[in-house]
Amino acid sequence: MVAIFPQTNSGLKDFYGSEALNENNLVCKAIKKIKDRYKNEIGIMTDVALDPYTSHGHDGILMDKKILNDETIEILIQQSILQAQMGSDVIAPSDMMDGRIGEIRQELDNNQLKEIKILSYAVKYASSFYGPFRDAVGSKKSLKGDKKTYQMDFSNSEEALREIALDIKEGADLVMVKPGLPYLDIIKKVKENFKIPVLAYQVSGEYSLLMNGINKKLISENSIYETLMSFKRAGSNAIISYFADRIDKIIKN
Repeated sequence: MVAIFPQTNSGLKDFYGSEALNENNLVCKAIKKIKDRYKNEIGIMTDVALDPYTSHGHDGILMDKKILNDETIEILIQQSILQAQMGSDVIAPSDMMDGRIGEIRQELDNNQLKEIKILSYAVKYASSFYGPFRDAVGSKKSLKGDKKTYQMDFSNSEEALREIALDIKEGADLVMVKPGLPYLDIIKKVKENFKIPVLAYQVSGEYSLLMNGINKKLISENSIYETLMSFKRAGSNAIISYFADRIDKIIKN
């Protein structure tokens, strides 16, 4: 499976992230192109959030420096349905708004999209490891303030279990822990407490640290496989990683 995230031209960004609902946006075009070429040979996971599309860089509608949870969810629902209709197999809300999983599940079902899976970013920490990704999608420079009011406090491990329990109740098919390496203990806790597939996301900062070490010959390329194995050992059923295109070669070596 491939996970799609857009790099949106600054001229297409606005305060409400309107480009997210454009059926000709980059994500929709990518979904259709991949499906046309590969049919069902490869799955597609798409990100549901507004930060690639907003002029302020936040995942939702911003008003008086505060995120409007319910108003944001209304847009996320439309974004989810659009992506599913274009051919996405797994909808992955990364926005961290409260209650969005249940609302999205209900509207997908109402639109005859019951087979579409929902991967919840149930455990997404307000982390410093996202920097390279935010540079890549163009949201870092535009971000006003931080995301600590809606992403999770990395010093609190119990909150992860509460959030996952809520998302399962609302209809999540899979859950994610993000970032990966600094949170192996959380992955293990989730696996021990819930009977649901859990994914680890090896994020851009983790990738960059490893690649810098490899390129400077400080560590072996085999360290990539070692980190991925640590996710499996902790209990991950699947891993999202920027190393996916080279892992077969590393294993063979």
